Amino acid sequence: MKSVVDSWKSIVMAAALAGAAGAALAEEGGAHSQPKPPRQEWSFAGAFGHYDNAQLRRGYKVYKEVCSSCHSISRLAFRNFAEKGGPEISEAEAKALAESYKIKDGPNDAGDYFERPGRLSDRVPPPFPNEQAARAALNGAYPPDMSVLAKARGYSRGFPLFLADALPGFSYQEHGVDYIVALLTGYVDAPQGVELAPGQYYNLYMPGRRTGMPPPLSDGAVTYDDGTPQTAAQYAKDVSAFLMWAAEPHLEERKSIGLKVVGFLIVLSFLVYFTKRKIWANVHH
Repeated sequence: MKSVVDSWKSIVMAAALAGAAGAALAEEGGAHSQPKPPRQEWSFAGAFGHYDNAQLRRGYKVYKEVCSSCHSISRLAFRNFAEKGGPEISEAEAKALAESYKIKDGPNDAGDYFERPGRLSDRVPPPFPNEQAARAALNGAYPPDMSVLAKARGYSRGFPLFLADALPGFSYQEHGVDYIVALLTGYVDAPQGVELAPGQYYNLYMPGRRTGMPPPLSDGAVTYDDGTPQTAAQYAKDVSAFLMWAAEPHLEERKSIGLKVVGFLIVLSFLVYFTKRKIWANVHH
């Protein structure tokens, strides 16, 4: 009997020590854990959401003047800029935008490659011809393509919201753009005792809190023509919205089709129900 009591004491003592160690580790890691990006308000959120055309045009301007020197959006074609549900610039403006780029094409009849003005059917060309050229120009860093960045990034919203995120139609689909806004505005001075390697910057929302990308946005860096505040926070929201559209340019069409399908299914359900009642109402059970 005594040996059983001693065994239980040993188990209880081990559990207590493990709990204390876990609490100490949690307390130690809490100061350095990665915070969750603040939730933003987006015009395209929800079943009835839609893109803000003016915001997309501003976001492209931020991308063009700030981000395009390093990051590509190679899955986006120039014709997309004139399509419904996007920036909705005119076809002439989209054509002029395409022609402002030089596209490598060929080979021609002589077997040579050449450059020509862009066409509406061309995709937006990357800033570097290949990965090796990018790394050589950026001290070994290789900036990711931003075409689907807004859909590729995400974070867990914790209990109980993560349960809703698993349900089709109820999930919050703006994790990626929230993360991009937080990342672009999350640069702070490194805490005391934290050493950064040369060329590194401290960012609260970057995994590991270290990044080789300098703070890209600052107040007044990009001029807006529509009177929108020219602040780093506004730039971050606008370019994030643009990247969301780049990742899903047909979002409005998808939501419209989805609502029509849901409406059709509701009407069909009523028809099936009343048809069943009509057929079986006078049948003896």
